[in-house]
Amino acid sequence: MAIDAATVRKVAKLARIAEPDDRLEPLALELNGIMNWIEQLGEVDTNGVEPMTSAVHQALPMREDIVTDGGKPDQVLANAPKSAHGFFVVPKVVE
Repeated sequence: MAIDAATVRKVAKLARIAEPDDRLEPLALELNGIMNWIEQLGEVDTNGVEPMTSAVHQALPMREDIVTDGGKPDQVLANAPKSAHGFFVVPKVVE
């Protein structure tokens, strides 16, 4: 996919970025380089490669999944503008 100065101008306008006309062509060349690099990444065979969350293998700390504060519906609902039958009442937003 080739990006030209007109495309850069359109994207800059949509992103509300003011770019002078003399910068559009160099930006188009930079963006074309980035797109070529992305296409190269798409050619890499990743079959059998496990997804990573980090470049360094590290076990994430886990905590017990226990309720530490609860069983106080009256206190929680005390801040609600409107409640009924133990639930928050909100205005209907879909017709």
